[in-house]
Amino acid sequence: MKYVIKGNKHEWEVVIGLEVHCQVISNAKLFSDASAASGGTPNDTVSFIDAGFPGMLPVVNEFCVEQAVKTGLGLNAEINRKSVFARKNYFYADLPQGYQISQYDKPIVGNGYLDIELEDGSAKRIGIERLHLEQDAGKSVHDLLPGKSCIDLNRSGVALMEIVSKPEMSSPYEAGAYMTKMRSIVRWLGTCDGNMDEGSMRCDANVSVRPVGSSELRTRCEVKNVNSIRYLMQAIEYEARRHVDVYENGGSIEQETRLFNPAAKETRTMRGKENANDYRYFPDPDLSFPLTVTEELIERIKSEMPELPDERAARFIKEYGLPKDDAARLVSEMASADYFEKAAQVKGADARKTANLMLVELAAMLTDRKISIENVEIKPEWLGRLTALVEDGTIGLRTAKDLIIMMEDTRRDPDSLIEEKGLRQVSDTAAIEKIIDGIIEANPSEAEGYRAGKEKLMGFFVGQVMKATGGKANPGIINKLLKEKLSK
Repeated sequence: MKYVIKGNKHEWEVVIGLEVHCQVISNAKLFSDASAASGGTPNDTVSFIDAGFPGMLPVVNEFCVEQAVKTGLGLNAEINRKSVFARKNYFYADLPQGYQISQYDKPIVGNGYLDIELEDGSAKRIGIERLHLEQDAGKSVHDLLPGKSCIDLNRSGVALMEIVSKPEMSSPYEAGAYMTKMRSIVRWLGTCDGNMDEGSMRCDANVSVRPVGSSELRTRCEVKNVNSIRYLMQAIEYEARRHVDVYENGGSIEQETRLFNPAAKETRTMRGKENANDYRYFPDPDLSFPLTVTEELIERIKSEMPELPDERAARFIKEYGLPKDDAARLVSEMASADYFEKAAQVKGADARKTANLMLVELAAMLTDRKISIENVEIKPEWLGRLTALVEDGTIGLRTAKDLIIMMEDTRRDPDSLIEEKGLRQVSDTAAIEKIIDGIIEANPSEAEGYRAGKEKLMGFFVGQVMKATGGKANPGIINKLLKEKLSK
């Protein structure tokens, strides 16, 4: 369903382009050997280059270049064999050089795309214009000393990938889906940790509106440094409606940079928006040689890349018969996809039921205890074995759910817990039949009610049998015997 904002004079559609900033996972910074680790004592990981000392010459970190190439390949993008570092000139207190080493007209990665899933289940391809490498600025801290700002340069010089989309998203939902997919891919590839709340992945949204059916691109405003997918969607919705209100009331939109206030769910002016010529880009004289990416390097990185999320989801659907939604959830993180695959390959495990147990019961336990899938005590082989035990009738599904908690708490496999606690399911037909006879005899009015057409009373009898057997009776046998006996 198309996202449309209804005004008094027109119906409006929104045009969205995103600039995603991803902090590169690397040991050292982009142009120095200082540590790129986050946190720590302020100004503790700063080289002379990062601090802007005159005469210091930058040296390109080849690993950061490889990380950019890998990301480009993951985004179905062209890898430019020659690219150029440029100086982007502007002043901030946390930018000690007075310029940022970035890339301008010759980035390392060119056109690419991401496929996203829309609310109705259909797919949409969003074009990517470029990915370029640049160094991050430091951090200004305003709440330590009254009336003063403090500067922490630990982040100065850390490698950033800026990924610029084409203005092809047309709803807050699409922007959210794009960011979710982008985050999944960079985490999957190990090129960025994707921690938006810590600032290692953040987003600028360029938003404009136009009358439905128009092809013009009107003045856009940039919402800067949004650090949450939910906030991104809220910021776009507010900003788009603000544009509509201005136009409907005869005003005009000024190009500017704005900030989003999550508490008020609104944007506010930060500064006038600069254009490229305001930054006075020119090739960095200390890095005047083109950055060359060889065919050998590209082929090596391709050979080392993992199966990407979309490819793995498609294989899960084909190989394991998973529903599309289950496959998509499992591949949202590589760790969860790996965990599922190990569990599903256990002998006797039904893959679909294993996925369901993982996505419902295991996921609920992880959420409740604030545990990541990487740190769970339950081995994937144990979860697969649990499914196999349900399949062969050793235990019921209810017991399997209880065992997930027990396995986590005791760090023990399901077989040993079942034997120790006597959890094996009762499948002795004669024993169950005897219990059912006693329950029917003790509840004649309910039995007559069922025979008179009150079929919901079947649940009453199943519950009574389960209670009498401590929840261990085989549900299939219970239902079969009850139907036989209550039909007489």
